[in-house]
Amino acid sequence: MKILISSLLLLFSFSTFAAPKSDLWDYWKVSNENNPTTISHQYWQQTLDKYLIAKGEFTLFDYANVTDADERSLNSYLRQMSRIDPREYKKAEQYAYWVNLYNAITVKIILDNYPIKSITKLGGLFSFGPWDEEVIIVAGKTLTLNDIEHRILRPIWNDPRTHYAVNCASLGCPNLQPKAFTARNSDKLLDKAATEFINSDKGLLIQEDKVQLSSIYDWFTIDFGNQQQLFKHLKKYRPELKPFKGDIRYDYDWSLNKQ
Repeated sequence: MKILISSLLLLFSFSTFAAPKSDLWDYWKVSNENNPTTISHQYWQQTLDKYLIAKGEFTLFDYANVTDADERSLNSYLRQMSRIDPREYKKAEQYAYWVNLYNAITVKIILDNYPIKSITKLGGLFSFGPWDEEVIIVAGKTLTLNDIEHRILRPIWNDPRTHYAVNCASLGCPNLQPKAFTARNSDKLLDKAATEFINSDKGLLIQEDKVQLSSIYDWFTIDFGNQQQLFKHLKKYRPELKPFKGDIRYDYDWSLNKQ
């Protein structure tokens, strides 16, 4: 019986993981472009400064050594963000807000469950990760990580670079950036994140006549376009990339991005 259950769980994990569709939640498509106020992400920046470590093509998070005081600071940051109604701010301010919120919540989820080998081990019995778990209340709405990424960020901004901004605490994921996103630095930071990922083996690995891409480009084909459009996007950040017409292999490492 145990073997049967284990087999079913393994089959479930690999066969049912599919990227959610971009599905606009209209409630959030509101902004106040006349509001000059900025949102402070100081506490999140302090967390990144202290615990994010660059190692080769990875930025790793030192979950094991986060102090109780710093964890309280992170929780305080999340409470501050939950009291903000992002709809009252400019769209550029909103984008930074949602990306930082997503990444900070992800770090908190790992800290609350550490040590674990992979974020995919979290969630319910038949869940592949915690992305559908309710994690925060903002402007009276209860949100999941999937809501933030697929019902707010993707459909409102329609920018494929968002996939390089949100971090899923895994080695295969685009790196968690060492700088908090702001309205002023978002565009530059998105290009930096895209460049780093596309020039890394986990993003695009070329071996003779074979190409291996991150599974992100398979899961989110609708955002990156057909193969010709995708390679145009990749070449923008990796200019030496030559045209390719062979078979593409996809891969993703769900191991925790721990130091």
